[in-house]
Amino acid sequence: MLDPKYVREHEAEVRRALENCRSKVDLSLYLDLERRRRDLTVSVDKRKARLNQASEEMARMKKEGKDITPYQAKLKELSDEIKQMDTEIASVEKDFREIELQACNLPHESVPVGGEEANQEVRKVGEPRKLDFKPKSHDELGAALGILDFERAAKISGARFFTLSGLGARLERALMNFMLDLHAGKGYREMVVPHLVNYQSMETSGQFPKFIDQAFAVEKDGFYLIPTAEVSLANLHRGETFPAASLPRKYAAFTPCYRREAGSYGKDTKGLIRLHQFNKVELFQFVEADKSMEALEQLTADAEDVLKNLGLPYRVVVLATADKSFSSVKTYDLEVWLPSQNTYREISSCSNCTDFQARRGAIKYKKEGGGKPELVHTLNGSGLAVGRTWLAILENYQQADGTVLIPEALQPYLGGLKVITPAQS
Repeated sequence: MLDPKYVREHEAEVRRALENCRSKVDLSLYLDLERRRRDLTVSVDKRKARLNQASEEMARMKKEGKDITPYQAKLKELSDEIKQMDTEIASVEKDFREIELQACNLPHESVPVGGEEANQEVRKVGEPRKLDFKPKSHDELGAALGILDFERAAKISGARFFTLSGLGARLERALMNFMLDLHAGKGYREMVVPHLVNYQSMETSGQFPKFIDQAFAVEKDGFYLIPTAEVSLANLHRGETFPAASLPRKYAAFTPCYRREAGSYGKDTKGLIRLHQFNKVELFQFVEADKSMEALEQLTADAEDVLKNLGLPYRVVVLATADKSFSSVKTYDLEVWLPSQNTYREISSCSNCTDFQARRGAIKYKKEGGGKPELVHTLNGSGLAVGRTWLAILENYQQADGTVLIPEALQPYLGGLKVITPAQS
């Protein structure tokens, strides 16, 4: 959520920023409801003060044996007014809450303005291999090696699901362990978190109400399957106040992720690019407010290190205002090279959400020496999407005979194995 005071004092700037994000939130209505809420609150507080004063005066007069009838009538009148105004405040608060949850986080000044076409490449790392044969797609390679199966998964669940077997499953597990070990070495605390969360957790993380159509719900029990471990990690300290000395707090978690992919049918229906269920290692940080932009660069570098260690060519792209994450002020996408598509495809998004999630979840920190607690800043990033890393390895390390070399960094996780062949699978 945005800071209402900031919005009120910087209306023109906020209006321009929301337009750059192509937000449909009605800022005029937002400001009107926020003003009405403040005015009503001031009015009812004044009446409550008068009510307390009149009650004390009436008690004193009653003790002195004086006639309190006039005070009783006044007290009833004030009490009735307060009840009516409290009802009105609740109605205005409900309307304001609904509209403030629709407003995206405002983009940082360094973010390019525009949609996807305005995204800017920051850097490229690694050179794609020059193949002397026509590269196969990961789904062709996986099927030929006997390690990837969509047909049996469709029998079990339907479209956009998959099964891995043999070395395919072992490679997935190896990647998970490799990523977690790498991030633990950088000071991230490994976490096991719930995959089923409540509505408030989805709202705090910025998933709801905007992305509610993409969530899988367990309606009978009021749970939702997480679309990313970011949801669970963002709520880990909901309602808490940190001592500043304990920051930053850095977490890493491996979870399955579940998404309806609403509105994406017809896109990437072949292969492992866009699925209803996939595995991911998520990075999350709670930091002091003045350190979050620096932390974003470091978190992005931490995600990049996975690709560097695996020898996968990639590029870093800063997303434009209308393409960045809803909750973030700035988002970097890491895109890995896929030979079969002759292009780079997203494998991680790294975002600085500043105080957007912390405001929803009342997550604060207090500096040494006292003072009013401040909202922490939160950051998140895929470190990495395991399935997309899996497919990138198959495509980038494929050989002309259909076998796949195993990156050196993963070999210790696979018992020293150096190549995947059909016979081994």
